[in-house]
Amino acid sequence: METITTKITAKEAYNRLQPEKWAATPAAERLQFLEEIRENIKEYADELAASDAAMKNELMGEDLFSHAEGLTGTVVPIANNITACIHLYEKLVQGQLPEPVSVSKVKDQLYDIQVYPKETKDKITAGAQKGYLRVKGEPIQLNPLEKPMGIIAISGAGNYSSSIEMVKALFLENCAVIHKPHRLNANTDMIWEKIFEPLVAYGALSFCDADQGRAMTTLEGLSKIYFTGGTETAKAIMNATDTPLISECGGNNPCIVVPGDRPWTQKELEHQALQIASVAKMNGGAVCGRPQTIITSKNWEQRNAFIEELKKALLVGTPAAGTYYPGSRDIVLRFVNHYPQAEVLQPENGKFGNTDFLFIPEIEEQGFAVKNEAFSQVISELPLDTPANASDFLPKAVNFCNTQLSGTLGAMILIDEDTKAAHLHELEDAVTELEYGGIAINTIPPMIWLNPYLTWGGNEEEKAFVSGIGNFGNLHGYENVEKSILYDKFISAGHMLYTNKKAYQHLMTNMAQYAVSPNWRNLTKLMGGTIIDSFRKKDF
Repeated sequence: METITTKITAKEAYNRLQPEKWAATPAAERLQFLEEIRENIKEYADELAASDAAMKNELMGEDLFSHAEGLTGTVVPIANNITACIHLYEKLVQGQLPEPVSVSKVKDQLYDIQVYPKETKDKITAGAQKGYLRVKGEPIQLNPLEKPMGIIAISGAGNYSSSIEMVKALFLENCAVIHKPHRLNANTDMIWEKIFEPLVAYGALSFCDADQGRAMTTLEGLSKIYFTGGTETAKAIMNATDTPLISECGGNNPCIVVPGDRPWTQKELEHQALQIASVAKMNGGAVCGRPQTIITSKNWEQRNAFIEELKKALLVGTPAAGTYYPGSRDIVLRFVNHYPQAEVLQPENGKFGNTDFLFIPEIEEQGFAVKNEAFSQVISELPLDTPANASDFLPKAVNFCNTQLSGTLGAMILIDEDTKAAHLHELEDAVTELEYGGIAINTIPPMIWLNPYLTWGGNEEEKAFVSGIGNFGNLHGYENVEKSILYDKFISAGHMLYTNKKAYQHLMTNMAQYAVSPNWRNLTKLMGGTIIDSFRKKDF
């Protein structure tokens, strides 16, 4: 696929911006922009999906990524953020700020603010999910229209072309924006430029070429830089400029499997194995928030049964997924060389060339797999030698994550409802003590990234730079957000289990249709289709 370039330099893009004009734009006019952009996304949705899937399939030389997956990777994240901003600006037009669902004091100078779900339709799609912002100090809410004007330079990610940071910078930070795509997404970015044309013409947004990274980040007059990508690149940016950097650089994310007070049922073992396998294969493993290190209790009686279910879910319970991200093959080989016990699993009988999954059981506490991010189809299991109960296991698991694992982006905790009820204090302590920017209890960290009401980023105060500094998001405008927390039920209809290809394609397509047109008809189609498709049997 031939790459189209804009041939616009970073300086030219900068000179096209009118930050004073954008900062003075009233809420009602911004609301019109949001509605127009959402309509444009609807018009160009199929073009976005085709471009995204073509890029990934061309890198692999196999047609493994579908049109529906392209819709999910491009349309859904930005359209959902646009819709959330529409709700925000409808409030601002009335002279109001959005109200939280609840505010609760965790302890002195620490608060949990529930911000999701609030809207009626969100309550339906959320199911049992509840999203919170953990705030340090007395909660203070800021109006985005009252924030200082400026210009934010955004360097887009390579794994997803949906740069939701553009929406957040424009409508939550009151800043004009320069956007530079990753080279992999240069073609898709040309489509986004057409979608956001009203803001480009207005002087609020401009796009520059993919090769303008250094030129853009060293521009004089920038307020901030938003960056999604590798740790070393982020460090290079910080060394080259004094402009504040807000960055998300991934990391080695844990899934903490809490041993139950009672045995998990066979259905529960299978369900949780499928939930992990589904997210582990998402986007060919190129997902910043995917769990990589599965932390278990060595003395949990069901540990071996759970590991066998997990391997089964990876091998035959979920379809093959394509590994496309450049450099993935070399990274996987490094893991293989360090772990002779690694098992190469070949879903769908290995009929594709880029779908092998590497599972590494029983890794050591300070080895290569702990200190390195895979960003590909690799997961490992680390058994901690603790008594098999929540009271003893959780504190040690939290300490291990905070002191040994590389990064602070997203943590996942699996705990059955009976054990959660009996050990709620220990669970709450674990959530408080985990030094991660996003914590997902009985759901997956990427759901935090997808949620426009929550924040996304590392939590590295006084720690070595790995996952990044600061966070993106915060639609409600609260100051001093430390982390986002998302709760779900242990067995939930909202869990995205990739167990049937046709059902998954239907879900992705219906999600995209609802994202661009969030009406009751599309909501009914989304929810009803999910129920019908849940009865489908394996089709791969």
